[in-house]
Amino acid sequence: MIEEANKTPAAERSVGELVSDLSDEVKRLVRDEIRLAVFELQHKGKKMGLGAGLFGAAGLFALFGVGTLVAAAVLALALVVPGWLAAVIVAVVLFLIAGIAALTGKKEVTQAVPPVPEEAITGVREDVDTVKQGVHS
Repeated sequence: MIEEANKTPAAERSVGELVSDLSDEVKRLVRDEIRLAVFELQHKGKKMGLGAGLFGAAGLFALFGVGTLVAAAVLALALVVPGWLAAVIVAVVLFLIAGIAALTGKKEVTQAVPPVPEEAITGVREDVDTVKQGVHS
């Protein structure tokens, strides 16, 4: 039907044909915008997955390093105070650091914006504005 619309000038076509063509074009436009949104989210999802995996590996090695440093701190402190007291002091310091990190992390998460297909939303808004301008003309 779109091929027929291209062959007949718009001035010679009936209002029904023009409305039908508009309906077909809007359907095609919506399908294209949905495809764009899906593609954009898939692309972002792949990047997020790779980034999360690398962060996980970094976290694992950092955990090993921190564990070694904690053991070194306990051993160093044990030179001055009994071993059990050195372990308690280091544990308390670690819990304080964990509490501060948890509060800061909670604050950051609440400020985070959910992932959305920004390009697709912008495209849809532009399309709606264009259609509105065409209707008013």
